[in-house]
Amino acid sequence: MLRPANQPEHGRPHAGMLRAGVLEAYLLGTVEYNACLALQQRLAFEARGATEPRIALLLCEHPPVVTVGREGSRRQILFSREELLSHRLDVQWVARGGGCLVHAPGQLAVYPLAPLEQFGWSVGAYLERFQQGLGEALAGFRMTLAHTPGRPGIWGRSGQLVSLGVAVRNWVSLHGAWINVAPPMDLVRKVLDPVSGTPLSSLAVERQQVVKMTDLRTRLVPALAAAFDCQRWHIYTGHPWLRASGYRPARGARRVG
Repeated sequence: MLRPANQPEHGRPHAGMLRAGVLEAYLLGTVEYNACLALQQRLAFEARGATEPRIALLLCEHPPVVTVGREGSRRQILFSREELLSHRLDVQWVARGGGCLVHAPGQLAVYPLAPLEQFGWSVGAYLERFQQGLGEALAGFRMTLAHTPGRPGIWGRSGQLVSLGVAVRNWVSLHGAWINVAPPMDLVRKVLDPVSGTPLSSLAVERQQVVKMTDLRTRLVPALAAAFDCQRWHIYTGHPWLRASGYRPARGARRVG
């Protein structure tokens, strides 16, 4: 449950009052993992100098790639070397919370770049708000959801639907959450996540019907804006810094914006 807006949250010292901000959501389509990570890092740097509490929210899908967080290891990746080569899967170690994850089209990546100090949030309070917003968005699909305090992620009856892996640099959040909408489960399940310890599932499996990525994004942006106390929110297609970097979506990638 969220604290009242005038109640201090424990963590880094601050003014004791939460400040309403603005959420700007960018629908990026399918973006290479490293290109998106570079965009996050640039946005996080810019956020430290902002005069108004503002959260940049990146929503995208990634071509297939395996990432390993601080709690993961190569032993938890069930792909053989030959399978990694045949699927053209890179394995990348990243400085985020959580364990091993396979990213693929059909999985929605949710990356909020939030300046915690400007909002007056501790890291724990940010995580609580983030997970609450994710849960509110998924609840609109009329599913039975479960969450264990202190254990990142959201579960349905069929398994884990949402994985979380967050980092905070200079009091700005990076990385975020991954919602399995309808990814290729034969790929996604080829890692063992030591944080969750339960099988991965998807919204399509959970509901036994097609779930549109557009429907999820439509619910997600206002739900996260409310959870983050952002009274205003805006949605954009693409981001100019991706275009300026010369990035082009991978061949065959589909736009979701």
